[in-house]
Order: sequence, then structure tokens, then C-alpha cells
Amino acid sequence: MKVLLVFAHPERRSLNGALRDAAVDELVSLGHEVRVSDLYADGWKAQVDRLDFPQLGAAERLQPSRASKQAYAADALTADVKAEHEKLRWADTLLLQFPLWWFTMPAILKGWVDRVYSYGFAYGVGEHNDTRWGDRYGEGVFAGKRAMLIVTTGGWQEHYSARGINGPIDDLLFPINHGILHYPGYDVLPPFVAYKVDRMDEAAFAATARALRERMRALATTPPIPYRKQNGGDYFIPSMELRPALGGRGAKGFALHVRE
Repeated sequence: MKVLLVFAHPERRSLNGALRDAAVDELVSLGHEVRVSDLYADGWKAQVDRLDFPQLGAAERLQPSRASKQAYAADALTADVKAEHEKLRWADTLLLQFPLWWFTMPAILKGWVDRVYSYGFAYGVGEHNDTRWGDRYGEGVFAGKRAMLIVTTGGWQEHYSARGINGPIDDLLFPINHGILHYPGYDVLPPFVAYKVDRMDEAAFAATARALRERMRALATTPPIPYRKQNGGDYFIPSMELRPALGGRGAKGFALHVRE
């Protein structure tokens, strides 16, 4: 297996860094090929701006999606973005590792998505008609590949439970799992989440690292989250609304988009 781990933590000597080492060590010991994009260490440019589109004329108004489409079609994207495209094409499995900051990923990782998910590469692909709305949500350039989040948070697991004050962790991660990973075709595995990381002693860290290593051993066999495919018949096209007969009793919100 070829695995790309995108790492988004500013301190290499952090708990996140130690978990990264455990994951990479386990994957390598199993014979997998691993590449790491360390965004902070690489000085990744997070914001989308005119510098991303060298072909854009000085007098032209910047429309990011249009500029992205034109630059991708002309092979005129910047070298750092092209390098990440090559890694994503190479990898069978994508791991995004980050601390949960203010209920989402760090800005540098969101910036990686904003710049790397180019129009024509990760979105804006496939035919749009009365029965099909492009290649997305289960289809697309990453169809047949796997992806998983490795997330740390200082909060308790109970805080992120169904009745927890922070909201269910699956709901908080839904925009990433469904909107960033499933959208361009990945089979998305249940996330690995480590809780109470600011209070973790050596014994708790050892148990967490062991659990992460177990997840690495099961990357190829873990059943993915059963998200519905957009063009599989569950949704009306072009309104993209789920058909009324679908969805479990009492299901609403994000849960509607997971097959019961």
C-alpha cells in the first residue's frame, strides 16, 4: 500500500508528532510505502491568492474557481501544488492528521485543501445532465482509494458524545469526512480520535499509540463509513435532495447521508 500522511501540527516534538511517528513506523514495518507532507515544516502557503495563478493577467479580476480551472487545464499551477497532486495520485490511502482547533482543522490544513483541490482535479469533473451531476460524492479522481482522519483533542470523549455539549464528534468531522474526502471519491474510514491529550500520561499515551498502530494494521480491511453515492439513485437530480422513502426512522441532518 502507498500511504500519504498530511501532517498539520506546528511542533514536531508534540504528542501529535509522537503519534505520527507511531503510525509511520507501523506502516513501514508492514511493508507499506509512506510519504509525509509536513505542512508547518514545509512552510506551506495556506491562503489562495493571485500568486497561485501565474497566468492571471494583472488587470484580470481574480475568480478563484475559474482561475484554478484555467491553470490546471494549462498545467500552470505552482510547483508546490503540483507536487501535492503527484503525491495524491501516487497514494492508495490518504491520512490527514491534525489537532482539533475550534471545532475544525488548523487553518494551514484547510489552506492545503483550498490550494491542492484544484478545479478539474478534485472538483468540477464529470458530465452534468438530468441524470448525473458530475463525478463527486463517491466518484471522482480518488474513487477506489481510502482516506482516514487522525485527530487529537483536549476535550473528553463524553464532551463529544451524542448528548455532549461540544456536539457529536461524527457531526463535527462530517464536513471533512463527507465534504472533503468523500466528495472527490475516497472511501472514508471511521476517524481515529484521541481525547484528553493535554492530560495524557505515559500509560495513556502508550495505550493510544497501540490503538493507532492497530488502526494502521487494519487500513486495508476496515469497512468505510457507508456514505450514500450521489449518482447511485438515492438523490433527486438536479435538486440533490434525498428521496423521501430513504433515511432511518428519526434520521435527520448529516445522518441522512449515511446508509442505514
